[in-house]
Amino acid sequence: MEEEGDYIDFMAKYKEWISIKRLAVWPDTKPEEISFHMAGISGVIDSKAPIFLGIDTQKLEALAAKMTEGRKKGYESLSEVISLLGTKEVKGTISDSCGERKEISKLAEACLLGKILKNMGMYSSITQEAMTKIFPDLKIKKPLGRIKKSEA
Repeated sequence: MEEEGDYIDFMAKYKEWISIKRLAVWPDTKPEEISFHMAGISGVIDSKAPIFLGIDTQKLEALAAKMTEGRKKGYESLSEVISLLGTKEVKGTISDSCGERKEISKLAEACLLGKILKNMGMYSSITQEAMTKIFPDLKIKKPLGRIKKSEA
């Protein structure tokens, strides 16, 4: 029989969205494995929070791609991109991404900034993508597809 260990569990269900993540933690589990798992949980939350607020993340992704296209990855280029945040076009797209909920524009702006940083190869928090560059043995698992009841 297996010895009981510690676990890091995450389970969420909201309407049709379900996310379950579990990691068994044993004495030989490396700290980076634990952090990698926790970064995955954080990534799930970070990606869904703006969507649940009603922010059109596709508009922000397109804008971030446009703002970072053809730029070198680095702080010098980042400062140039950041200076564009105050332009009329960017403010308009941020506002449009919020629909009728203009009070969430600062949250949409934060979402855009995160997408810009990701495009520039930078991160404002520990992410699985960043960790795989440091620890190549850590792999991001592809999410399992849902099986329809008729196929089960």
